[in-house]
Amino acid sequence: MIHSLRIRVVLGAFAAIVFILLVLGYGLSRVFSGYVAERYRVEMAGIVDQLAAGLELRDGKVVLEKTPTDPRFTLPGSGRYWQVVPQPGEVLRSRSLWDIDLPADALLPADYGFLAAEGPDGADLLVYQRAISLDEPHGSRRFTLSAAFDRFEFDDAVAQFHSAMALMLTLSATVLVAAAIFQVGVGLAPLVRLQQRVGLVRSGQANSVDDVGVSELRPLVSELNLLLQERETAVERARARASDLAHGLKTPLTVLLHLADQLPPEEKELARQQVDLIRQRADRQLQSARLGVEQMSLTELGSLVGKLVMVLRPITEPSGIEWLIRVPAGLAVDMDAADFAEALGNVLDNATRFARGEIRITATGEDKAAVVTVEDDGPGVADTDLAILPSRGVHLGDDDGGSGLGLSITAEILSAYGGVLELGRSELGGLSVRLSVPLRG
Repeated sequence: MIHSLRIRVVLGAFAAIVFILLVLGYGLSRVFSGYVAERYRVEMAGIVDQLAAGLELRDGKVVLEKTPTDPRFTLPGSGRYWQVVPQPGEVLRSRSLWDIDLPADALLPADYGFLAAEGPDGADLLVYQRAISLDEPHGSRRFTLSAAFDRFEFDDAVAQFHSAMALMLTLSATVLVAAAIFQVGVGLAPLVRLQQRVGLVRSGQANSVDDVGVSELRPLVSELNLLLQERETAVERARARASDLAHGLKTPLTVLLHLADQLPPEEKELARQQVDLIRQRADRQLQSARLGVEQMSLTELGSLVGKLVMVLRPITEPSGIEWLIRVPAGLAVDMDAADFAEALGNVLDNATRFARGEIRITATGEDKAAVVTVEDDGPGVADTDLAILPSRGVHLGDDDGGSGLGLSITAEILSAYGGVLELGRSELGGLSVRLSVPLRG
């Protein structure tokens, strides 16, 4: 099935053009063939009229006082023939027939009202025939008058017309198809403009879709703007509910932390960890809700990566960990800065906990996507564990306070923006984490 509207319209126009031109060609062929046949019929009827005018009976003998004057009648096989068949009597014929008689009553019917016969040298003839009677003292005498021409002349004239018509129709089809393609391009141009303006809304550069100047698309533009207004209302409601939920959880969690301080040291630490885990999970749910409704904005990767490293560098300095950053200037993605900072921050936090001497951050543009790769020289992860590591709650390291949520949260954020999280083994020996995010289109 063809999914392109442009191709569908062009193919439909092409099919209509071909059908119309075929019907037109057939009609023109019939009209021209009929016209040529009529011209030959008029010519042959004129010859028969001349024969009838010159035919006389003298003492019972058939006499042709005057014969047609066309010199072709005197040349054997010239292409023009006549014959007079009295009943009874001797057949009179043009010299062009040589010694061939045209059967008066045994000719087969041919196209356009002519009769078919075989002429000199086996040539196919088309024959025009008429029966007349002349009065005699003892009654009337019947005659069959015939005029004929080579069928090749008729077929050749029609074939030449068909060749010229085929060329004309082919050129017409080419021009009409080109015009149809141009018309489709002009007709669909407003849809291209509409797509561009919807893209501006999607990227956060506009709040509504502008009129594209076509009356047929104005109802669609109006519906899109109404949808955007409803979406904006939903965003505000979601933000309000998220804020209410955040404030509603703050007090109970504070109370729980206060109560945890009264527990024995072993239980106190466990309780505080569980409260922190609840806070993190609540934040993740709020983040997911916000991702579902908030408009995307343009985020410049170089600046964001620099800020994250600036925050984490004091943590890694005591361990002597070096940061190697390779992010080209101007590389940006359609992603909220806070969301990308959350996703990349989780990966960098893991790298700072496991790296021994180096953390490498590389960003490239690959196939309409920005790919940020974070590598470390830590112990890494076994190949069998790479597939399950992004799962929620999976924690493969020692008891270092990790919740096992960081990579799963990163994967969820990237997925919300059409991105992908990939894990592998780094050339440095540790873990390699690739964050792929669509580039600005």
